[in-house]
Amino acid sequence: MSQGKRILAIAGVGMMLLPLWAQTDTTALHLNEVQVVDSHKHHTLTSTAPLYVMDHGEMLRLGVTDMADALHRLPGITLRDYGGAGGMKTVSVRGLGTKHTGVSYDGVMLSECQGGEIDLSRYSLDNVGSLSLVIGDNDDIFIPARQVTTPASVHIQTMQLPADDVRPHLKAQLKVGSFGYVSPFLKYEQNINNRFAFSVLGEYTYAENDYPYTIKNVTETVSDHRKNSRMNSGHAEVNFLWNIRPSDRLTGKVYYYDNDRQLPGQVHYYSNISRESLRDRNFFGQLMYQARLAEKLSLKLNGKFNWTASLYDDGVVASQIIDADYWQREYYTSACLLYLPTSEWSFDYSVDYAHNNLNSTLATDARPYRNTLLQSATAKYRTSRLTVMGRLLHSLYLNDAKQGGAADDMHRLSPSVSISYLLLPHWHVRASYKEIFRAPTFNENYFFHYGSKDLKPERTEQFNVGTTWEGTFGKTTLQTTVDAYYNMVKDMIVAVPFNMFVWNCVNVGKVRVYGVDVTLNASHQLNERQLLTASGCYSYQRAQNRANPDSPYYKNQIAYMPEHQGSVALAWENPWVSCSTHLTAVSERWTTNAHLQGTRVDGYYELGASAYHRFHVGYGVMELRFDVKNLTDKQYEIVGAYPMPGRSYQLSINYKL
Repeated sequence: MSQGKRILAIAGVGMMLLPLWAQTDTTALHLNEVQVVDSHKHHTLTSTAPLYVMDHGEMLRLGVTDMADALHRLPGITLRDYGGAGGMKTVSVRGLGTKHTGVSYDGVMLSECQGGEIDLSRYSLDNVGSLSLVIGDNDDIFIPARQVTTPASVHIQTMQLPADDVRPHLKAQLKVGSFGYVSPFLKYEQNINNRFAFSVLGEYTYAENDYPYTIKNVTETVSDHRKNSRMNSGHAEVNFLWNIRPSDRLTGKVYYYDNDRQLPGQVHYYSNISRESLRDRNFFGQLMYQARLAEKLSLKLNGKFNWTASLYDDGVVASQIIDADYWQREYYTSACLLYLPTSEWSFDYSVDYAHNNLNSTLATDARPYRNTLLQSATAKYRTSRLTVMGRLLHSLYLNDAKQGGAADDMHRLSPSVSISYLLLPHWHVRASYKEIFRAPTFNENYFFHYGSKDLKPERTEQFNVGTTWEGTFGKTTLQTTVDAYYNMVKDMIVAVPFNMFVWNCVNVGKVRVYGVDVTLNASHQLNERQLLTASGCYSYQRAQNRANPDSPYYKNQIAYMPEHQGSVALAWENPWVSCSTHLTAVSERWTTNAHLQGTRVDGYYELGASAYHRFHVGYGVMELRFDVKNLTDKQYEIVGAYPMPGRSYQLSINYKL
């Protein structure tokens, strides 16, 4: 082991021991005084970078049905959906690609070192308190360094534990829907006393996903049903919150997910044969400790262990030469130190350490592993009108492999700066710049006949200018945001064919993206019991391939990036039957950068509607909800040759005690 790797390993062990001394010097001050995050609504208006938040109540009012539907309602997001309840769902933000989008779950980032893409279909909305998208830097500076290592990040915050009583709380829910969809959900939570609370939840989802579709071949139309598309998944969590002292808080989570699903594959004319299956298993445990060490000094510690298994089988290939099982492990820890010398100034230093490794059943498995050390230093100045924030991130990646050669080590210093100014009452303007880079995934470095060990990291630069405004006119409230942006990606990693069967990853790509994101939210209080709500967003993005000026594909829109997309939702909340309708529309896309004939994916729109009613039953509240998805039964695709479901229905019965 080299001296640099020894130093990093010692640093990692030292960080693991931080909780042992962190509890020795605290003062009796309430934890709420440590927080530097304002309410979601206020934070959205004053943020120095684009921030979009949907809480649980808003998702209910506007008829959001699942994670994919929620992501469609956020501007700048391009969703890849492989169809049905079990289809993989990944997101790209502002043309930067899915691997440049981070995802956090209750304050700790999720990791995927093998392929780099987080599958958001694993996370249901039944226990989500809020969903937010941050593009650029988060104004909350008291965060781990890993949370600022991506150009954009999606944050999933689950429901908060009860705080007002010590009686048990129970939530039981059953969802049934089209194409064999059944999903029961059960959650129990309770405050043991005024210092300790816990929750336990379990969820099961089964779906046949055998929905019909049609494809056309010139004058001939072929109708069939999706085959080999069954999903069988379960998810369980245990959460706790312990207020050790008024100034010390410890929270924890144990999470397990298991999905045994069939993979339907692409749809071809006269052939829909697929016997592929994939079993995904994921276990992680995480702890977060937060304390005030002195009047102006606060500490936050995170620790996490993550284990992931992907078991792939293709029943069509008799030799089983492409079957493979993959296992990932991660050991992660983080420490954040917040210093508040005055009411205007705040400073944060965060340091993260992670060890990742991967092994598989492939004969060519190199058993790669990576040690990562991230350090961020942030300064923030804030008055009633002006907010300025600057950050410097140092990233160090040390690569090695137990078998064969290792990828190159990487390090880089990445700056960012952002500003927000109150120009007029309720009208803020903002500007931001961020530079960041992405280390190659294990697949890009080591995968047989595909990976390359000498890859450089992808580098991105982001520029954003925008404005937010809110106004109240009697019983009507309006809020709007407009942001224009320009992104550059250098040394993009692309796969180049050596022959029909051998591809190799190289740094040749350049992408330039410019666009505009617009949001509008409005509400009108008819009376004390009735509320009208409208929400909409629109995104224009021109994501151009700039790799080779002599190429006929130069300045083509890159694959799967639509130029236009948007959504609108209308809702009426009342004591009888609350209802909403929503529309999502996406323009045409291409499955390749070359825009070859036959690779165009048509644009589409999807219309849905929801209705729900609440009433008291015994000591609890019953909620009945009915959703119609794709009301017009429109045939469309998000990913080429993966048809999406047509019209479908879902009934939810929810009881809370």
